Amino acid sequence: MSKKTFLSGAAVLGAAGLAVQILGAFFRIPLANIIGDVGMGYFQTAYPVYIFLLVFSTNGAPAAISKMTSERIAVGRLAEAHRVFRLSFVIMLVFGVVAFAGVALIARPLSVMVKSEGSWLSLIAISPALLFVPLMSVFRGYFQGMQEMRPTAVSQLTEQVVRVAVGLTLAAVLVSGSLENASAGACLGASIGPVAGLTILILVYRRMRGGPAWPVGGGAADEPPGGRESAGGILKTLVALTVPTTIGVSILPIMNVVDMLMCRVRLIDGGYSVQAAEGLYGLMAGFAAPIINVPMALALSIALSMVPAIAAAASTGDRAFLSMNVRMGLRAAMIIGVPCSFGLIVLATPIMWLIYPAQRAGAGVAASCLAVLGAGVIFLCVAQAMAGILQGIGRVSLPVVSLLAGLAAKAVLTYALTPLPSLNINGAALGSAVGYAVIGIMNLIFVKRMTGVRFDFVLSVVKPALSGLVMCAVVLAVYFAGSAPLGSSLAAAAAICAGAAAYAVTVLKSKAVTADEIALLPKGARLVGLLRRLRLV
Repeated sequence: MSKKTFLSGAAVLGAAGLAVQILGAFFRIPLANIIGDVGMGYFQTAYPVYIFLLVFSTNGAPAAISKMTSERIAVGRLAEAHRVFRLSFVIMLVFGVVAFAGVALIARPLSVMVKSEGSWLSLIAISPALLFVPLMSVFRGYFQGMQEMRPTAVSQLTEQVVRVAVGLTLAAVLVSGSLENASAGACLGASIGPVAGLTILILVYRRMRGGPAWPVGGGAADEPPGGRESAGGILKTLVALTVPTTIGVSILPIMNVVDMLMCRVRLIDGGYSVQAAEGLYGLMAGFAAPIINVPMALALSIALSMVPAIAAAASTGDRAFLSMNVRMGLRAAMIIGVPCSFGLIVLATPIMWLIYPAQRAGAGVAASCLAVLGAGVIFLCVAQAMAGILQGIGRVSLPVVSLLAGLAAKAVLTYALTPLPSLNINGAALGSAVGYAVIGIMNLIFVKRMTGVRFDFVLSVVKPALSGLVMCAVVLAVYFAGSAPLGSSLAAAAAICAGAAAYAVTVLKSKAVTADEIALLPKGARLVGLLRRLRLV
């Protein structure tokens, strides 16, 4: 396997992740307009439980499998890499059956416990997805271990297209019956989408296996001198990696579960009615929080791509290559996180009005949550990228330590601040932002200690931050100049485009990103040529 930085894979997964999030927005925006804040409250009761369990089989397991695969390929143990795939398939099939049965059985009592009895149908509807998603994770992790990200990207897009089409259709058809039924219909789309995604991965696997591009063998020639690894040893290593790896990258899902369990209860304790608490929770969890998924998807693409690249460098003792990838990881996280964070803070209200025109009053209330959550996006991106590095070097327990510290801060602040009338649901958003900061800072400290890599503070932090400030000035100028003649929505769209262009130019001119680094991306040589003609590099 040729030596690769994580950038090419991150670009492929990032592009797919961005497309998936755009499709997700296309799903959530009309869904919120169809079923409103109360219906989104039902939907968001089921979805965090689904996402929390989903992360075990989409982020944790693929990262663990990709690490084990890449380590074996890097030292020529090709047959052992394929055994990792086969044994992983068995264990994830068992996990899927247990997860499906567990969610289906606890649906009714869980909905009662969180004071959202109308959400139990949504929990039932979403549970079958947990049969198929774990199996997708095995294929994705195997391909990622070979640093081949395209099958993952294609399956993600296929899964999301089917989920959006089925979920929206069922929600629109069932809303005339009740909000509970409409929410359940939307959730059922999340159970049918993975079937399509898994089908794609199986077809790709069967087409690639044994072909000229297939790097993993199956003969005895590549077995280690001591013979094959025991099945029990491989499974033990897989479980030992998967559990902490999953927890370490489960920042958003775990935070969302805390909100699902705590927010409505604490709002009611603060004097709000059950209906009002459901609506406020729906505004934060269903309107504002999903927008954070866009930078989250980009950050996660960095983390997932870094695991096999870092693991391969560590397993072969290539210190220089490892250090280069670590430094790039922080810089990539900052370059992604800064514009997303700054933009969400300064344009929170226009963005919400642009996205939810049919729910303008509620969107305005949710904007304050979005601004607060946006402040934590930089730390969230750093947290995910640094977690990928720690997992790649085998320090899988350290991101768990960071997450537990951040989770404690989140839970304390949410519990204390949410009942306050002056903050209400914004208290939960503030708790999340502080939790992201704790996790991001701790993960960065751990990476510096474990790798000994010294970061260029000016290059990695100062230049992206200054570029972000320039972007903010352009965004605000365009928005306020255009809001009167164009209206808020068009002015916001124009401001976002102008801000993105200003940020890209400033990042390139300040050399926060170099031409050599851009050349590592897919079609990078052509992109560098274009940028040179434009005199941007």
